[in-house]
Amino acid sequence: MARLSRRRLLLAGAGAACALPLAGLARGADAAGGTRLLTASDVHVANYPTVEAVRWIGQTLRERTGGRLDIRLYHSGQLGRESEAIDMARFGVIDITRVYSGALNNAFPLTRALCLPYVFDSVAHMRHALDHGIADAVLRGFEARDLVGLAVYDSGARCFYNTRHPIHRPADMRGLKLRVASSDMFIELVRLLGANPTPMSLGDTFSGMETRMIDGAENNLRSFHSSRHFEAARYWSQSEHSYAPDILLVSRATFDSLAPADRRLLVETARASVEVMRRHWDESEGRARQAVLEHGVEFNEVDMPAFHAAVRPLREAYLRDPALADLHRRIRQFA
Repeated sequence: MARLSRRRLLLAGAGAACALPLAGLARGADAAGGTRLLTASDVHVANYPTVEAVRWIGQTLRERTGGRLDIRLYHSGQLGRESEAIDMARFGVIDITRVYSGALNNAFPLTRALCLPYVFDSVAHMRHALDHGIADAVLRGFEARDLVGLAVYDSGARCFYNTRHPIHRPADMRGLKLRVASSDMFIELVRLLGANPTPMSLGDTFSGMETRMIDGAENNLRSFHSSRHFEAARYWSQSEHSYAPDILLVSRATFDSLAPADRRLLVETARASVEVMRRHWDESEGRARQAVLEHGVEFNEVDMPAFHAAVRPLREAYLRDPALADLHRRIRQFA
């Protein structure tokens, strides 16, 4: 109990330090024009699809309320790592954050259903399932822990890339040190495939490959390009081992402080932003692929049956949980 209290105290202290400049910005806007300014964070760069979607939410809120509601967006990790953003939102230091679902697995168990290896067959399968009840079921799981789920943004297929050689079969991963998110599922996934998982923030991954602390990582193609990891890792292997999406969250304290009509407007606008995000994603993914190919990155297919077989024990272990098994069954119905 003492350890938990100390952790909360440290978080609250860090949150208060971060809150000072943010609260000053919001109060200044309130005093000047009566605007309720919501702060939003994202570790991705300015033109990343999720950043564009949240920017669109802010613009829509501004237009629909005559400037009474607006969003100030901090992209490119300006407010810290995703793990820090989750805690800042929980404690009300910031209002909205976009987080990769893998980083939520340990604290929010229902997100694991979206991250299981090979649960989705394609982007089309994932989007269809999310749009037909799966997203809503997962978003409801945030209600108990100081957060409100606003939307699920898909983020393409996650694949492996590294600095050493192509990966065709799980055996080719033996001995590789690969960055993963701080998720028990992804740590075990990489271990089952024969590599050495190294939990690390996205922001530290490039320097980790340059200094040979790690040999590579796993992520989607759009992030591989926008983070410039292609400058360090020459080999991209199309494993498509996970389609783990992103989650848009709002602080429960912020949500509860809004008038009921504004709460409905925020939820409605966030859900509508999913199509905005997907449009930006579809338009930019092809450009990202062309750019990394031109830089000399080598693409290769993998032995899919071998990868499926290697990770089956992980999927079976998680599906002993009845709630995850039910979501998995519903997802597979849309395959």
